[in-house]
Parts: sequence; structure tokens; C-alpha cells
Amino acid sequence: MILKQFSRSVLLIAGLAVMGFAAHAQGGAAPAAPAAAATASTGDATKGAALFQSKCTACHKMDVRMTGPALGPTIQSITDDKWLTKWIENNKGLIDAKDPKALTIFNQYSQANMTVFADLSDGDVANIIAYARAWKPAPVVAAGAAGGTTSADNGPSTLMIAGLIAVIVIAFIIIVVLNRVIATLERLLLKRNGFLTDEAEIADNVAKAARLAKFRELTKNKKFVFFVCLVGFIASFVWLWVSLWTTNVHQGYQPVQPIKYSHELHAGVMKIDCQYCHSGAYKSKNASIPSLNVCMNCHKSVKQESPEIHKIYDALGYDPATQKYDSTKAHPIQWVRVHNLPDLVYFNHSQHVKVGKVICQTCHGPVQTMKEVYQYSPLTMKWCIQCHKRTDVNYKGNAYYDRMESVHKMIEKGMKPTVAQMGGIECGKCHY
Repeated sequence: MILKQFSRSVLLIAGLAVMGFAAHAQGGAAPAAPAAAATASTGDATKGAALFQSKCTACHKMDVRMTGPALGPTIQSITDDKWLTKWIENNKGLIDAKDPKALTIFNQYSQANMTVFADLSDGDVANIIAYARAWKPAPVVAAGAAGGTTSADNGPSTLMIAGLIAVIVIAFIIIVVLNRVIATLERLLLKRNGFLTDEAEIADNVAKAARLAKFRELTKNKKFVFFVCLVGFIASFVWLWVSLWTTNVHQGYQPVQPIKYSHELHAGVMKIDCQYCHSGAYKSKNASIPSLNVCMNCHKSVKQESPEIHKIYDALGYDPATQKYDSTKAHPIQWVRVHNLPDLVYFNHSQHVKVGKVICQTCHGPVQTMKEVYQYSPLTMKWCIQCHKRTDVNYKGNAYYDRMESVHKMIEKGMKPTVAQMGGIECGKCHY
């Protein structure tokens, strides 16, 4: 009977959990991608797409202004294919000939010359025009719609998880109460049918009393009580020791940043050197948080449609449509510091990166695999000392150790070196 009651409880809880997660999985299913847009009636849009990728993408996108205008709506608005062909093949010739339409476009884009594509034939240009006119913007998926990327990326909400846990807890309480009621009813039924006599019930009660008496007797056993107290003391001491030892140690700390920047994509997939962004690591105490202008070196034209990139634009007061900055709208990004050292600790990045030739991953871990950066190392004094004990010093060609060697030679000759010769007049000795 005990096994049957336990199996019913387990099956009910498992069933409720499976139903909850199945409902969530069904709600996150993504719809099929829409069919490709139809091609234009003149020219080959497929060939035009290949030509666009090889010739035009350095300055143009279909839907967003870059160095040049958004090519899709611009070409769709021009109906004179002959003039458009001349402009694409040799815009400089039209400008030199004082063509009014060409001069208007030239002045509109700050008199920036477009590349002359003398290698393109009329048929190639017709294919590009066909591709541009056949192009249509991707449909916008409403936020919160079924199958939308928002729900799929965010996963189950906190409310959903809390509700599922509450249902499981309530179900467990109901099962326990029902099991007690069922056990009482079964006992009454057995007693009514004569299977459970008064003598058997008395014997059962006597057995329970005997077990209780044994437990009371065990609590009076001084050796057993001492053993329990000793185990409790050791467990408490270990817990206290670990708690004190890990105080202010933030290993694994991973704050949510205002912009979802992926080190896995930039440092891992794209192989961007760490010091391209953190340029202070080799020349100053701090590695420095990169300026947003560093981001704009690429993202002025790359991934302009991303909402995360638009956070950079908003912080700079940048309008991608006009490619102009409005300083009155600019505001700083509130980045959250990941690696925090106590104020009593002095750590110099340049001393380790430039002089010691220490790579970033030694302290910061495999950042090239992190979608969101977290504190990989404990950064405790013990951890630093262990690194200093096992790291060899490469003193050849190092100006600091060359100076120390010259000082030792002075001492051997009986000369007295000054503090200045030991590096005492360097700014960093006092001002850090």
C-alpha cells in the first residue's frame, strides 16, 4: 500500500511538470519563413543580387542609408532606366556634363564621388536594377506574437516558473492529505471486515511505543550525543570557514549590461584583438572601457537594423538616416563593472601586458567563448601569488631588468646607486 501511494504521488507530480513544459515549448514554436519576393519583369534579379553583393555593398544597403542612399527605395523611385544606367556606369561623366539630376545627388551627399563602374555592361546594370526593384523589406513580427523571436529568446517567464512550482507544491500537499485520509479509511474498512482486530491494533500501538522508547534511550546515550554534536560542530566550522574565505570573492559574477555585447562573436568568431577595443591595457593601469566611437568604426554601416546597435546610436545622438550627430541628445552608456578589486590593491595592466607579456585570458579566462562576460578567476591574493610563483621572468631585452643589472654592476664596483637610478623619479612610483 505504501508503494502504491508513493507511485501515485510521483506520477501525478511528473504529469503536471510535463504538461507545463510542453505548453511552454508549444508556445515557442517558430513559423516558417516567408517565400522569397518575386523578381522584376526586366533583367535577371538573381544575377543582380550577386552583382550587388560584389559591387555595391561597400557603400549601399537596400533599406538603410550608408555612405550612399538606401538603394531599394531610391532605384524604385527613379523611372528613367537609361539615365540610371548612365549614372551607375559613369556618374562622374554626368557630373562633369553638368546634368541637373546628377548635380542634385552629388550635392545632396556632400559632393562625395561614387565609384565609376566602367566594367559593368548595360545588361549587368539592368540586372542590378531588377534586383533592387524586386526587393521588398522583411515583414515585421509583432512583439509578443506567437512564434516571435522575443518569446523564444527570453525563455519561460519568472511568473510561469513560479506558477508551475506553486502548482507542484499544492499538488504535493493535497497528495499527502489524501494519502492520510485513504490510510485511515483503509484501516476502518479492514477493522469492519474483521481483518484488523483489537488485539492487532493494540500490538501495533505497542510496537510504535517501543520504537519511541528506543529513540528516547538513544538520546540518553552520551557517546551518541557527543558524536552528533561533534559532527554538527565540524559542519558548522567548515561552513563558517568557507563563508569567511569567500567573502568579497565574486568569481562567476555576471551582471546584465545595458547593451548585449557578445565577446564570443567579436573576439572569437571575428578574431578581433582584445586591445583594439581595450587600448589602455598595454599603456596604462586600466584596460579602459572602449569609446562608442570605436564601435562606430564598424557599426556605422554594419548591423544597422539591430536594436542593440540603435542603443549606441541613441547614446551618441547619431541619426543613421542623415549620418549626423546631435550632441544635445548624447548620453553615456551605464556599463556595469565586472572585475572589482579592493581599494587597497594596486594592479597595473601595462606592467603585466607589455612588460610581462601576459595574455588577457590568463586572468579573464576564455573571453572568446563568452556571450556575456563574467568573472572567470577568483582574483584573490592567494590566486595572484600562485601565478607569480609559477611564472618565469623573461629579463632579456627588458629595459627594467637591464637597469637593475647596471645597478648591480655599480654596487660590485663599490659605487652607491641613487634612488633615481632605481627608477625613483618615474611618475608611476608615486602617482597611480
